[in-house]
Amino acid sequence: MASADLLWQCVKKSSSFIRTSKNAPRMTAEPGNLCGVNSFKFSGLANTKVLGLDAKIVGKKETIILTTKSKKASRALRPGSMLQQTGIKKGPKKGIAQLKKAIEANFNRRDLAALALTKYNKIRQSFKKNKVAVKSRRSKK
Repeated sequence: MASADLLWQCVKKSSSFIRTSKNAPRMTAEPGNLCGVNSFKFSGLANTKVLGLDAKIVGKKETIILTTKSKKASRALRPGSMLQQTGIKKGPKKGIAQLKKAIEANFNRRDLAALALTKYNKIRQSFKKNKVAVKSRRSKK
């Protein structure tokens, strides 16, 4: 397998995941990219350790998915099974504890821990529905 730096040099300007627009930074839609920014730090293609958080909605069911790269060397050669997806709990206490354990204990990507927790809270907030305020039609005098 090629080094991460060599992969990044090949992928940084010519990837099918790159999204460009005027007056905006170069973004990417690659799996395993935490912020969606096209940089080596967040790259899911070039890094040896990948971290991604995404919301997945199937019908009415909403889930939070943690994406990491498989630790098995044999899976690195198979792009379809290279990334592993794990469900994260939506409850605030258990979900944050599960995320911290996955990042700090098993994953060793502590530089992205704060960003991952921020994104987790934003995804949880996006799942909340706005309550409709019902106003009575009777006028008060």
